[in-house]
Amino acid sequence: ASTDGSAMVSYAADSHALYGALYHTPGGSHKAGTMMPVYEWDTGRYLTDIPQLRETYSTVGNMNEHSLIIAESTYGGREELADSTGRIDYGSLIYITLQRAKTAREAIRVMTSLVEQYGYASSGESFTIADPDEAWIMEMIGKGPGRKGAVWVAVRIPDDCISAHANQSRIRQFNRKDKQNVMCSEDVISFAREKGYFDGKDSEFDFAAAYSPTDFGMQRYCEARVWSFFNRWADGMDRYLDYAAGKPISESCQPMPLFVKPNKKLSVHDVMMSMRDHYEGTPFDTQKDIGAGPYDAPYRPTPLSWKVDGKEYFNERPISTQQSGFTFVSQMRSWLPDAIGGLWFGNDDANTTPYTPIYCCTTNVPECFAEGTANDVTFSWESAFWVCNWVANMTYPRYSALFPDVEARRDRIEARLLGEQDEVEARAAALLKTSPDSCKAFLDTYTNRMSRKMLREWRRLGEYLIVK
Repeated sequence: ASTDGSAMVSYAADSHALYGALYHTPGGSHKAGTMMPVYEWDTGRYLTDIPQLRETYSTVGNMNEHSLIIAESTYGGREELADSTGRIDYGSLIYITLQRAKTAREAIRVMTSLVEQYGYASSGESFTIADPDEAWIMEMIGKGPGRKGAVWVAVRIPDDCISAHANQSRIRQFNRKDKQNVMCSEDVISFAREKGYFDGKDSEFDFAAAYSPTDFGMQRYCEARVWSFFNRWADGMDRYLDYAAGKPISESCQPMPLFVKPNKKLSVHDVMMSMRDHYEGTPFDTQKDIGAGPYDAPYRPTPLSWKVDGKEYFNERPISTQQSGFTFVSQMRSWLPDAIGGLWFGNDDANTTPYTPIYCCTTNVPECFAEGTANDVTFSWESAFWVCNWVANMTYPRYSALFPDVEARRDRIEARLLGEQDEVEARAAALLKTSPDSCKAFLDTYTNRMSRKMLREWRRLGEYLIVK
C-alpha cells in the first residue's frame, strides 16, 4: 500500500501533560542474574524487577536497531478488567519488547508472555507492531484483580491495505484458524463467555463488542478519527459516516472494518499529512463552525464536552491536536540494511512541526529531542518540545493569519529532507559495505545535524511570527 514498498506506522502521543522526548536504551550483553526494574511509563511508579536477557537490542524512541516499531493507543474497555496487581504496564511492554525482539511476530510472543508471567497493569490497549515485512494490530485487556494475564488478539494487516486505531478497540470478528494472519490467547472467547460478555457461536465472536462496547463518545471522538484517515485514501467511506457521527450500531449503521484498501499507494509524505488532519472537507470540519472564531482555527480548548443550562455540548476531536507530546512516522524497508530504517520524528502538534529523520542506528540522541534538555515545567531554547510549542501557541489564536507562514516553512524543510533521502541512504549503504561502524557514525551525525538545523529554523520562524 506504499509507494516504495516500505511498511509505515504513524503515531501521536496525545497527553496535555507529556514532555515529548526521544528515549534511547543501549543494547548489549548482560551478566547472568542481572535484574531489570520496571516502572510504569505514565507515572514512573515502580512495579517490579524482572530478569534481564543476556543480549538486548539498542532502541531509540519506539524503534529498535532491527527496524521493529511498536506504538499504541489506549481504549480502556471494561473497567472491571483492570488489574491493580499487574506488574507490566503497556509502556513497559513496548520498551522492554523493543530490547528483546527482532520481528513483529516475535514481539507479539514476547509481549503476551510477559503479561502472562507478571500480570497486565494497564487497561485495554491497542498496539501497532510492525517490522520491514509485516504490520500487525494487537488488542489486549486484563482479566481483573486476582486473574493474572490478559486476553488478546492480533491481526496482520494485508500488504495492500491501510489500518488505524484511535483509542477505541477496532478488532471485531477474526478467524482463529488462519494461523498465518491471526494470533490470540486460548481463552479470548471462553473468558468472555465466563464473564457474560458473549453467548453466541464462536464464529460470531466480536472482540470489540465483548471487551469494549462503543458509545457515542467512543465513536465520535475516537472512531471518527479513523474514519477521517480512511476517508482521505479509500473510496466508499460515506457508508460509515453515521457510525463515525456517533449513531447507535444497527442494520443501517455498521462499524468500519479493521483495514481498507486505499485508492492509491501512500508515500511517507501522505502519511505525514494524514497526521495533520482536522476533518477538512467533511461534515466534522472544525474550521466550519462557530468555535473556529474570526481566524478559522481548527483547535478547541478542553474539555471535549461541557454543560450549559443543563444541556450537554461537545467539540470534535481531530487527529491533529495541541495535546500531542510527540509524533512520528516510521519507514521500514526490507531491501535495506537494518541500520537504514528510521523514524520521522517531531514534537508537539504534527500540523505545526516539521518531521525530522532519526535513523534506528542512532546512539547519540539529538540534544533538542533528548531527555534532560528540559522538562514539562522547565523551558529551554535548546528543546524542540518547547520551541515547537512556542511556535504553535503563537499560531493558534491567529491561525488564518499566521499558519500559512508555518505551513510554508514546515513543507520547505520536509521537502528538502525527503529530497535528499535517497542520496544520504545510498552513501550510508556504500559505507556499510566497507565499515558498519562508519555507516552508523555517518547516519548518527546526519540525524543530529538535521535536528539542530530544524531547531534553528524553527526558532527563527518564531521570531518572525512575533514581528508579524
